[in-house]
Amino acid sequence: MKAVVFGYHEIGYVCLEELIGYGTHVSALFTHMDDPKEEVWFRRPKEIAEKNAIPVYTPENLKDPKWPGMIKSMGPDVIFSFYYRNMIPMDIIEIPRIGAFNLHGSLLPRYRGRVPVNWVIIKGEKKTGVTLHYMVEKPDAGDIIAQKEVDIAFDDTAKTLFLKMADAARELMRDILPHIEKGDFIRIPQTGESSYFGGRRPEDGIISWEKDNLSIYNLIRAVTHPYPGAFTYLDGKKLYIWWATPVDGTCPMKPGNVVSTHPLVISTGKGMLRLIKVQLEGEEEMDAESFVATHKIENKILGGKD
Repeated sequence: MKAVVFGYHEIGYVCLEELIGYGTHVSALFTHMDDPKEEVWFRRPKEIAEKNAIPVYTPENLKDPKWPGMIKSMGPDVIFSFYYRNMIPMDIIEIPRIGAFNLHGSLLPRYRGRVPVNWVIIKGEKKTGVTLHYMVEKPDAGDIIAQKEVDIAFDDTAKTLFLKMADAARELMRDILPHIEKGDFIRIPQTGESSYFGGRRPEDGIISWEKDNLSIYNLIRAVTHPYPGAFTYLDGKKLYIWWATPVDGTCPMKPGNVVSTHPLVISTGKGMLRLIKVQLEGEEEMDAESFVATHKIENKILGGKD
């Protein structure tokens, strides 16, 4: 079986590794240059491609007519997209004999769109997964050919969950590749409840203390390291909260008030939140105990810039 792969990130790495291990002839890898503004904590598929003498291309624009022509000349049976971040044009998708497939990081049709691993945590989901589906003109909308569920633990972060999803993607590829080669897989149209979520920006990490403590906790764990982090304001400076835990109970104080300093507890719209790891703008990250010892925070209110 001959394949052309479009891929990036950890899932791109493990899925390409499975293709090679299965014996697929991978004619080329199309991937991305690393973004200097992004923390590269993951393995990249170009690393394993280079070890296996697979040609690597990093085009800025796949609409250039040279790319469809080149891919067509490779005669792929299949095209795979594993966390490739750009839309692949239809004149490329229509080339392979068997089909073009995308590995999406959710249980489609729910959580279509960008960064589903962050969104499922923000929304408090208990399960997610990975889906291999046909690529069609509309993103994340083609027939499903395989899915794997992943449980979301209460203390999962986006990073720990992503690594679970990478393991699930590896298992999915291992299971489905023989069926793709034989052509005896089942196509399942996407039906039922669907949802779409867009990309997130660092400024989307601002904490609204009027929300309940569980919602705030979910935001914190969804965007903590290696993502930009959830933040509030203290005396006009950004205060990043890298880790916290919900505290049950009622509190008469308005949301955002410092309830206690030992431990460092903040009131929310419902319940309270104990801060564990914090970082004031311009300073090093530290645990809450050290922060309280070096900053005046009694009777403070977290929230507004002013």
